[in-house]
Amino acid sequence: MQRFVHSKWRKTEAIKVNPAVREHIPDTRQLGKATLEAMLSEYGMVYVKPDKGTFGKGVIRVERENGGFKFQSGTTIRTFSTYDGLYDGLKRVTGGRQYLVQKGIHLLKYGGRRFDIRVMVQKSPAGRWESTAMVGRVAYPGKIVTNYHSGGTLKPVPTLLQAHMGESERAAFTGGLKRLGVSVARQLEAAYPGIKEVGIDIAVDRSHKSWILEVNTCPDPYIFRVLKDKDISRKVIRYAKAYGRIKSK
Repeated sequence: MQRFVHSKWRKTEAIKVNPAVREHIPDTRQLGKATLEAMLSEYGMVYVKPDKGTFGKGVIRVERENGGFKFQSGTTIRTFSTYDGLYDGLKRVTGGRQYLVQKGIHLLKYGGRRFDIRVMVQKSPAGRWESTAMVGRVAYPGKIVTNYHSGGTLKPVPTLLQAHMGESERAAFTGGLKRLGVSVARQLEAAYPGIKEVGIDIAVDRSHKSWILEVNTCPDPYIFRVLKDKDISRKVIRYAKAYGRIKSK
């Protein structure tokens, strides 16, 4: 049974079967010249990302701006006066690899920097799906991706949400993330019965709606060590050992 699924497109197609999950998935399509143009016309800002890739590598932010266009890859920003010029520039960056284009979500910010939330969902030793941990990821200044491996900073979720929500709203919101995480894992397991853990990257927009940016079937179990509550990271590691991701010493 397949345990790791690398294609973002295949994972998106699998989880959107569930209507309750689908409403949290931004419009995501396979990249093509007409598709990108249509989505830029509709949304104004989109993200172009490789179908297979990790750590936020290769992610490009594309926008309409002042009658022209621009895209940002890493910390490099390029501007174009025409759509044809933009697409030709993108093709030089993406090469012949398969890419997806996703509706852009304007993320909430912490200290002027965008952040998202990683939700860890694991099979318990008893075989039940459980949202075991979550941590916030704050983008490195000037970068569009939040990944820790791309210079992002890990922060407790309550710290990031404090400026945007009151205590009761934060509690309800994080509870909703946990339930969403379990729903995503169950739906993905229906298509790929071998999976044992899922790391879900969640964006929060200005209306406080949660959006599933990406689902990872081989998530880093160690990032939760930054949290003060060490019971959380110990539980993540204990579960990972139970299903064989981490070998017991």
